[in-house]
Parts: sequence; structure tokens; C-alpha cells
Amino acid sequence: MSRILFITGTDTDVGKTYFSALAVHVLRERGVNVAGLKPVCSGGRDDARVLQKISRAGLTLDEVNPWHFRAGIAPVLAARREKRPVRLREVVAHIRRVAKRFDVVVVEGAGGLLSPLGEDFDSRDLIAALDAQPIVICPNRLGAVGQVLLVLAALPKRAAKRASVVLVAQAKPDRASRTNRALLAEKIGAERIYEMPWLKGRRAK
Repeated sequence: MSRILFITGTDTDVGKTYFSALAVHVLRERGVNVAGLKPVCSGGRDDARVLQKISRAGLTLDEVNPWHFRAGIAPVLAARREKRPVRLREVVAHIRRVAKRFDVVVVEGAGGLLSPLGEDFDSRDLIAALDAQPIVICPNRLGAVGQVLLVLAALPKRAAKRASVVLVAQAKPDRASRTNRALLAEKIGAERIYEMPWLKGRRAK
């Protein structure tokens, strides 16, 4: 079985696309046969285009992002507007089909962990169905510890035990940003926590 990494977040616009692209780039530079996917999105396909370009995996944009909708609202609502409902089994089947061609597939979710992606499913359901390893992206600011712990508590137990956390530095760090990692380490262990620096001009989605 190919290894599937699922990039989720504590909210929308927290750095999921940036991290997903970075993960694909680093793995590819190390010689791993890797591809990035953004199965479901609404309000534009820029994130999917970034993953397609950086993967250099020979995938079409429609393979990277099969379900895309024009309205910049929750994907499930945007899909209903276009009368194209998204079903969990179809998304899982597509990801597994692509994963057979690669050693690692990096899957980027949309919105936060529990944001509805389609009819009666969200990123938590996808993670469980794929037995994927979650990576939780969270801005490193006041409230980060509580937000991360809420996401971990919402994950299936097996997934929660395997999950890693990435704290994303902010342009203007606050007092909490200097203490969040240590406090979070008391709860889940330092070995599961990583930090990503702030890069001026980056697209944090």
C-alpha cells in the first residue's frame, strides 16, 4: 500500500497548501515517487495548480483536483448549486487509484478538519477511510494549543495517535507563540510537533 499523508488544519487559510507543496518538494528532492492531490475545492483551483506544478508527477489538473466548484463557499454547498454531489466512496476510490502509482501521496483537505467536503462526509471521514496519517496545520498564536487539541480529539483514535502537528510562525509573533510548542509537548509529546517559519509573500491557504 502506498503511504498517504493527509494535510488538514485547525481552520481555513492556515497554511495547508504551502505545507503540502513543501512536503511534496522535499520528498521529491529525496528521490521519493510522490504526488500531491487536492481532491475537493471551491472558489478556484489555484491550490491544485500549485500541487500539480510542484509534483511533476505527470498528473492532469483533473486528476489532482477532480471535484472543483465555482462558488467560494463550503464545497458541499457549492456542489449542490451545480447539482454535482460529492460522495465519500468516489473520493476514496480516486485517491486510492492514484496512490497505486506512487510511493507517497500528499492529500490536502479543504477548510478545517470538520468542514463538510461532500454529502455526509468531511476530512475526518476521508482520513479514516484511507487510513491516512494526518498532519495538522495550525497558526502559532494565542489559542493554538486548544485548537490543536480539539482537532486531535475529533480524529479517530488510531489517526490521532499517528498525527503530527505543524505550528506555522506568524508575521507578528505574540507572547503565546514562544510558549505554545512547550505546552503542547506536555500534552502530546515533543516528537510529534514541528515548526514552519514565516515566509514573506507566501500563500497561506
